[in-house]
Amino acid sequence: MSRRWRLRPWNALTFVLGTGWLLVVLAPIYFMVLASLRTQGDYLTANPWLPTGPLTTSEYSTVFDAGLGTYLVNSLVVTASCIVLTVAISLGASFRMVRRTSRASGAFLKVLLFGLAVPIQAIIVPLYLLIDKMHLYDTLQALILVMSASAIPVSVLIMLSYIRDIPRELLDAMSIDGANEWKVFAKLIWPLSLPVLATVAIYDGLNVWNNFLLPLVLTQSSSVSVLPLGLYKFEGLYGIDVPAILAAVVLSVLPLLVLYVGMRRQMVRGIGGFSIR
Repeated sequence: MSRRWRLRPWNALTFVLGTGWLLVVLAPIYFMVLASLRTQGDYLTANPWLPTGPLTTSEYSTVFDAGLGTYLVNSLVVTASCIVLTVAISLGASFRMVRRTSRASGAFLKVLLFGLAVPIQAIIVPLYLLIDKMHLYDTLQALILVMSASAIPVSVLIMLSYIRDIPRELLDAMSIDGANEWKVFAKLIWPLSLPVLATVAIYDGLNVWNNFLLPLVLTQSSSVSVLPLGLYKFEGLYGIDVPAILAAVVLSVLPLLVLYVGMRRQMVRGIGGFSIR
């Protein structure tokens, strides 16, 4: 009882601080959603924090008519493709380097680490020339290839540290039972790596979804524009229509929330490291 009594003040302080931080985070989201459900006139005259007056979804129709649906679909295609490519290639490369240590795998790891040291902004001109020579300029394929390649080094580094923590005895036991490398990868490495895969998927998905520089340089047509470019265009078209801009921002955030909610448990397990249950 005395121990519980000593812990109560600390628990109360933690609860107060956590609640305060939650309010700080939710306040701008609440303001953004509420403002997006108003017309420009109501936004300028009504109380911005109280849901007074009629609420409408007309601003969402406005931004969809302006092409937001195309930008949203393009971003979903690019992000999903990059996540699949990055996760598959990075996990396979990490497993190969752990399974067979050699000079070639060591050299490959050094090349990846060198990729981490070179920022994408420093090689944007050679990338543009390369994509143009490959006749991929102004296509979604160019964005998928470049963004996936830029995400692989850090993804391999994260997965390599995780796979190295898997007990070697598990790999040897499956090999003794006659399993080849593909079966070890599919039946053991892949299921045990789900937490780190979710972590990498969320991390890479956020970077791809919010990337502005590469779509700006490698695309031109509105038909292949992604959401960051679309929001930039909306700011120019609807600069004085704040509810329309906020409606576009709300729609751009929803897929990220779905990705996080769907993978949050695996991500938390991945942060904690490898463990056998």
